Amino acid sequence: MEVHKKITIGVCVMEKKVFSAPMRQILDRLQAFGEFEVIHFGDKVILEDPVEKWPICDCLIAFYSSGYPLEKAESYATLRKPFLVNELEPQHLLHDRRKVYEQLEKYGIPVPRYALVNREVPYQELDYFIEEEDFVEVHGNRFWKPFVEKPVHGDDHSIMIYYPSSAGGGMKELFRKVGNRSSEFHPDVRRVRREGSYIYEEFMPTGGTDVKVYTVGPEYAHAEARKSPVVDGVVMRNPDGKEVRYPVLLTPNEKQMAREVCIAFRQAVCGFDLLRCEGRSYVCDVNGWSFVKNSYKYYDDAACVLRKMFLEAKAPHLSSAIPPILPWKVNEPVQPTEGLTRQGSGLGTFGQSEELRCVIAVMRHGDRTPKQKVKLKVTEEKLLNLMLKYNGGRPRAETKLKSAVQLQDLLDATRILVPRSRPGRESDSEAEDFEHAEKLRQVKAVLEEGGHFSGIYRKVQLKPLKWVKVTKSTGDEEERPVEALMVLKYGGVLTHAGRKQAEELGRYFRNNMYPGEGTGLLRLHSTYRHDLKIYSSDEGRVQMSAAAFAKGLLDLEGQLTPILVSLVSKDSSMLDGLDNASIEMEEAKARLNEIIKSGSKMIHSNGSSDCPWMADGVGLPPNASELLPKLVKLTKKVTEQVRQLAKDEDEDLAETNPYDVIPPYDQAKALGKTNIDVDRIAAGLPCGSEGFLLMYARWRKLERDLYNERKERFDITQIPDVYDSCKYDLLHNAHLNLEGLDELFKVAQLLADGVIPNEYGINPKQKLKIGSKIARRLLGKLLIDLRNTREEAISVAELKSSQDQVSKSTKTEKEDKDYPPKLFIKADDTRRSSTTSDISMDQDDDDDKETQYRLDPKYANVKTPERHVRTRLYFTSESHIHSLMNVLRYCNLDESLQGEDSLVCHSALERLYKTKELDYMSYIVLRMFENTAVALEDPKRFRIELTFSRGADLSPLEKNDSEASSLHQEHTLPIMGPERLQEVGSYLTLEKMEKMIRPFAMPAEDFPPPSTPAGFTGYFAKSASVLERLVNLWPFHKNANSNGK
Repeated sequence: MEVHKKITIGVCVMEKKVFSAPMRQILDRLQAFGEFEVIHFGDKVILEDPVEKWPICDCLIAFYSSGYPLEKAESYATLRKPFLVNELEPQHLLHDRRKVYEQLEKYGIPVPRYALVNREVPYQELDYFIEEEDFVEVHGNRFWKPFVEKPVHGDDHSIMIYYPSSAGGGMKELFRKVGNRSSEFHPDVRRVRREGSYIYEEFMPTGGTDVKVYTVGPEYAHAEARKSPVVDGVVMRNPDGKEVRYPVLLTPNEKQMAREVCIAFRQAVCGFDLLRCEGRSYVCDVNGWSFVKNSYKYYDDAACVLRKMFLEAKAPHLSSAIPPILPWKVNEPVQPTEGLTRQGSGLGTFGQSEELRCVIAVMRHGDRTPKQKVKLKVTEEKLLNLMLKYNGGRPRAETKLKSAVQLQDLLDATRILVPRSRPGRESDSEAEDFEHAEKLRQVKAVLEEGGHFSGIYRKVQLKPLKWVKVTKSTGDEEERPVEALMVLKYGGVLTHAGRKQAEELGRYFRNNMYPGEGTGLLRLHSTYRHDLKIYSSDEGRVQMSAAAFAKGLLDLEGQLTPILVSLVSKDSSMLDGLDNASIEMEEAKARLNEIIKSGSKMIHSNGSSDCPWMADGVGLPPNASELLPKLVKLTKKVTEQVRQLAKDEDEDLAETNPYDVIPPYDQAKALGKTNIDVDRIAAGLPCGSEGFLLMYARWRKLERDLYNERKERFDITQIPDVYDSCKYDLLHNAHLNLEGLDELFKVAQLLADGVIPNEYGINPKQKLKIGSKIARRLLGKLLIDLRNTREEAISVAELKSSQDQVSKSTKTEKEDKDYPPKLFIKADDTRRSSTTSDISMDQDDDDDKETQYRLDPKYANVKTPERHVRTRLYFTSESHIHSLMNVLRYCNLDESLQGEDSLVCHSALERLYKTKELDYMSYIVLRMFENTAVALEDPKRFRIELTFSRGADLSPLEKNDSEASSLHQEHTLPIMGPERLQEVGSYLTLEKMEKMIRPFAMPAEDFPPPSTPAGFTGYFAKSASVLERLVNLWPFHKNANSNGK
């Protein structure tokens, strides 16, 4: 065969199917590779011409759909012997649900418990079939309602579910989607059908979602979840009218099932349905040829896998390595936001014999709106009753209101309480009443913002302050609260920029943190050698950052909510809260106040020119006390301008009530956006959901809290908030042209850069103490991650060396001749080939010989089947990033570790001392490498690399160049690349890392026992079946080729 001759691909499929969007997309991509010629047979040829006249081709895509002559296609395949993507004969099985289940069972693939009722003629009475009110019994096998009844014919989609009388009885009919419905409930139908043959099976409670799996060859499976028709039969559609589905990750076990389905039915391209129920998975339907809809990522993957399949079948001498840029992407415009993450100097290269084993990252959330608080004392009966309603009637207990129902209750109460007009009473307390009414209006305005509640972003605390004793009718005394403090926290919502930053950073991690450039992680992930867990604190902005990051990391599509639900675990005890260090932090703030007041007489008691960071209150500008009045003056200037804007926005409202009208804004819609609302900006409105009235409330509160005129006292704890508001408005509201804002930003930045790091401890020893209290649980979890990775790596290494022993002793001549196995092997020996490499599996082998199965890399389409990477991502807030960093850099100051070197080198300590802020999306990364060239017990076997990034780069706000103006249009700051925390060439062993961190970490035994997650855990228990499990874990296929990473 000449090199230039193209491989011909015959498409022998009904035209209706050829012109479906996915089929066209994938065939176009295959042609773009330039190695193939696609020949469409067309309906006329297929239906009318004899097979001898059909075009001749190298590879054939042929599958049944209604009206298709399957036998005719079979005789063509026998005549011309093309390579078949999906074999034809097994397609007959797919028309009969009985045969499908039989085939699945033959291959050991789990199916729901079921029984067959076969009738020769309609309504035939069968002695083995009994029906009672709440069950049916087939051959003594009893199925209690709810059970499922399926016609045996695969093309009959009328499936019924019968419900128990205790739940009201009735039947639900499921059918192919018609418009917006996929099922119908019939309350009066109690008896099962008798007109045909049916399968009865147990109803599996899946929590309302179905998983559809699409294979392309036995090594590739894409899975999507969709709302189950069982719930209410309403098909969830997105704004384009397409059914809402979202990609899900399959467990190693499910990936093995996908592989087995592919092989059992000899269909490379095959769709099937999975039910996930109580931690186990079952296959309940196999559909044969089907493609994913509307996923460009999947079209790319499918085209690459099919290309590889065709080349290996018909041109094995050609390389099937995937080109670095896919041919159909060559002219695609590069996404302009790709440059959001800067390259850093921090990622070291790793040695030849080193394998990456673990990536642990702790990161701060992305750009958010300013966090805000309204505090007011309430005595209103309605609000006090509300507090009692939700705290279980305990008069001294505080209440948190977060759910939509609770917040709606509060809004109803506040609407009644907000006075219609301004208080007209003349009295000394008029100012206070006025203030109280204003605050209630603000609470009402905040609760009304966004049109509906998403509890992620607003929460209210009610704390009782005063009580009285009242006598009940029974004569008993009881306490009743008469005054409470209401604290409404709002704002702090992840902005469109925050989502974009997180997604970009996920993409950067994918391309830079893992071996194998870009495709490396996805390849690890799709071949189940990547064990990923993502944890987030309870805060909405943190959860959404985690979901957006996951979207970029795994190249997912679609909305963040489903990604959040399926991939992110909340762990607030580990990633939220400062309660356990509040006393020390208060001390630090008090000491900070003294230092600022004492002006230039700053105490450099224990700092040296060599280690300036050892002093107290380091980082504070020496003229801090002079900067404070300037800060107050500039804050007033900005606040006054915003007041004017708020007043101009609606002159005629100024007389009545500034909080009544809020521009309508749908927060749910905003959640999905990663670009700015251009119309709002063009209309001169503030960015996001904030109207001028709330913007004014935000600045007025800062002005009021920063300086108490009556007491002539500055509150330095307000400095971070002023800085926060400045930074937000400079980035998002530059179009409002607030005069003096950039000057205020500079002053606030100088002060905040001094204040914020010192709030976590005024000197390194105090920083270590506070840091270890806040991050104790997280530190403990990081040590557990590292330890588990080490144990797993050692198990694999020991297993590999025992395998090598086995392979030496069992090598046969047959193995030396490298026969490339076919894609599909004959049915009778498929089981054997798919679970063993050429070592025989005689049934009478006793158990201890089971350990002879081993992974033969010749079958694994993977260069390094022993490569497996654990990724653990922890999303949290600023406090945990500061705390973790303080423990890492100052751990050697602890009494127990005196004389040890810091984990962070001197030059990095200096850089950290100059890094004032750990901004949005700042992160700390620990990567653990295994050096396979040294002995298992050698401390140098495991090396830790520490890097950090200070997060968003503020320079565009500080400069006025072209980059700055383009970022202003996008409202998004780039993220700084990673920087090293160790000297180049230094070697931090896992042993040293553990020794230095252990004193500050929560001991492993104090952690609750983990529920076994689907992933690698459990695969490395040292038992006789380890090898078999390992073999089942990795996909097998022809000899490893160059794109096996």
